Amino acid sequence: MMRVLRNETHASPFLLALLLLFLGYTGLAISLWPNIIPPAISIREAAGPPESMGFTLVGALFVIPFILAYTAMSYYVFRGKVRAGEGYH
Repeated sequence: MMRVLRNETHASPFLLALLLLFLGYTGLAISLWPNIIPPAISIREAAGPPESMGFTLVGALFVIPFILAYTAMSYYVFRGKVRAGEGYH
């Protein structure tokens, strides 16, 4: 990772950081594998009660459009502000 940071490409360090994060979570999952979910519990029993899942669904249905609209608005406001080759360097 340190050797790749000296290059001019920006995709390689990003992809290596993603790989490092993936490997960390994979190692955690492998170390907890037998005890992640006990075999006697079904997926429905592991989830929350239907009332709280419904509350979460309704909340997500109201919040996600606002997040998408704000993201679209911020992309619209900042369009064309930075040109290729400009940056911190």
